[in-house]
Amino acid sequence: MTAGRLVVCATPIGNLEDVTLRVLAALRDATVVACEDTRRTRVLLERYGVDATLVSYHEHNELSRASELVARMAAGEVVALVSDAGMPLVSDPGYVLVQSCVAAGLEVEVLPGPSAVLAALVASALPSDVWRFVGFLPRKKGALAEVFASPETLVAFESPHRVAASLAVLAELDPARPVAVCRELTKLHEEVVRGPASSLAARYAAENPRGEVVLVVGAAPVAPAAPLEDAAASVRRLIEAGARPRVAASVIAELTGVKANALYKAVVEGN
Repeated sequence: MTAGRLVVCATPIGNLEDVTLRVLAALRDATVVACEDTRRTRVLLERYGVDATLVSYHEHNELSRASELVARMAAGEVVALVSDAGMPLVSDPGYVLVQSCVAAGLEVEVLPGPSAVLAALVASALPSDVWRFVGFLPRKKGALAEVFASPETLVAFESPHRVAASLAVLAELDPARPVAVCRELTKLHEEVVRGPASSLAARYAAENPRGEVVLVVGAAPVAPAAPLEDAAASVRRLIEAGARPRVAASVIAELTGVKANALYKAVVEGN
């Protein structure tokens, strides 16, 4: 290793045996390992006999530490970046450093590995062809309702003390919505509880889950589009009130789900 660069390393989310051989090699060869918590990273390194120089890199020192690390990489050093668990930058520190490296023209290499997001998505048994990750769920009810309106399968981190409250909001909006509460993934007490929002809200209202939690929520139902003729009638009324045909078609399309072009043709070209 002669050219200075950043190596982003995914680390185990619970079971230390999930670390990849490439990540261990990168940690051994790096000039310095930037880690969220040096104590937690040292546990992983000692497990595999890796002797490395560690520096802290967390949300409170990202800006100053990023500048220091970029200077070291520019001088030819190799920096390995890890978080406490999983992939750095995914609800963990690292964004500032990666952005700084790109701006400085330094190479950024990413080594894949364990991810609580993907593990929970697969374990949920919910559709995974189209999905959305939102990090930690918002606390305010209105913002939470907006997130739960997602038309894709939703994956989110949640504090164990907030699970009941978040599920209560979902149960109020859509009691039958399928949910999976994924707890302590890859650890000794791993648990995946699946069911409708109403039953899981009741379950966790009685007792908070323990440990790290990932929620996976089924997609919000899509309201059926209004019949073409009903929507076209609304467009005609807007036109009679003075609206331009294409503007009227666009407004009604947004409200009803009927395609604007179909409405325009039905009202204008159909006359």
